[in-house]
Amino acid sequence: MKTDYASLRSQVRNFSDFYGAAITDAKKQISAAMSEMSEANKDLLEKYRKEVALRRKYHEQLVELKGNIRVLCRVKPVLKEDQHEEGQSVVVTTDPNNESALSVLKGQGRSHNFELDRVFHPQATQEEVFQEIEPLVTSCIDGYHVCIFAYGQTGSGKTYTMEGSTENPGINQRALKHLFSEIEDRKDMWTYTVTVSSVEIYNEVLRDLLSKDGEKLDIKINPDGTGQLHVPGLRVIEVKSFQHIKKLLAQARRNRITFGTQMNQHSSRSHALLMTTVVGIDLASGAKTTGKLNLVDLAGSERVWKSGAEGERLKEAQNINRSLLALGDVIQALRGKEKHIPFRNSRLTYLLQDSLGKGNKTAMVVQVGTHDSTVRLIHTDYNVCISIYVYS
Repeated sequence: MKTDYASLRSQVRNFSDFYGAAITDAKKQISAAMSEMSEANKDLLEKYRKEVALRRKYHEQLVELKGNIRVLCRVKPVLKEDQHEEGQSVVVTTDPNNESALSVLKGQGRSHNFELDRVFHPQATQEEVFQEIEPLVTSCIDGYHVCIFAYGQTGSGKTYTMEGSTENPGINQRALKHLFSEIEDRKDMWTYTVTVSSVEIYNEVLRDLLSKDGEKLDIKINPDGTGQLHVPGLRVIEVKSFQHIKKLLAQARRNRITFGTQMNQHSSRSHALLMTTVVGIDLASGAKTTGKLNLVDLAGSERVWKSGAEGERLKEAQNINRSLLALGDVIQALRGKEKHIPFRNSRLTYLLQDSLGKGNKTAMVVQVGTHDSTVRLIHTDYNVCISIYVYS
């Protein structure tokens, strides 16, 4: 027993030395394994970054091939409320075998065929329309400035295309939801800050749709010496989630000016702009990108005699038509690469100057009806813009 006891005491005395050596050896092995894993992770991360950069490059090439200025057309289905007038005939038709063709009956059996970037037939869904817009939203996250317009006469379905319904949202909600989804996918490599503002332009007066008092604003040159434009007093709200933006969209919608006309009981008589700015910072390199997404529901155009406008409504219609004409002139000048771009001809184009210029991306979603009592298309340059008027 004494011999066993002495042996046990010897083992206990030596245990700490054995234990310390084992721990040291284990630490060396763990450290070597972690170092090896770290190198492997660095290699994988570098390969991942290259793949992301390559994806962005191919994405931008795809968008460039489609064109920086695209004109899409959506034909409104015939609704029950559109069937009350007698003697109507269908003058706008689409070709089920050609998604870029639109035919307009001009009278006496003559028709005019047009080629656009994409034509959506009356049965097209909100999702189909957004799929054409989605690459532009991704471009915004990559640092580009993007403008998406809904353009057409009163009652042609512009607001439905942009806002949609609770059950079937339009471009606005789908674009912003996609934006936050992309941000979530990139959170391990980039950090993003998203800010939102919303304004309307009514009779060439700028109003803040996120302000309780609908404060009137002006466009100024930024005093920081960059030469960029800014709007003093405009509320710019940082948003963290898609749900937050949805609340702001609802607030802006409530504050927008609408009036009833003979063409539409709830006609949008102002241009409504939702302006989203996305600032991204690369976590590895510190590189910074700034992109803008401008979602614009333009005021409905309509002939004065058809709308029954007089007095203030007449002035309103004139301002709407002038600003739409100015927008068409700007797009045509940009497409023609002219030296002078007439941005100052309206508040709308002046405000969007930094997003409509060279290197940015624009999509014009033109809304048309199908009956001769609701639509007439006048061809100026269908690769640039489409002017929409009531049939006369």
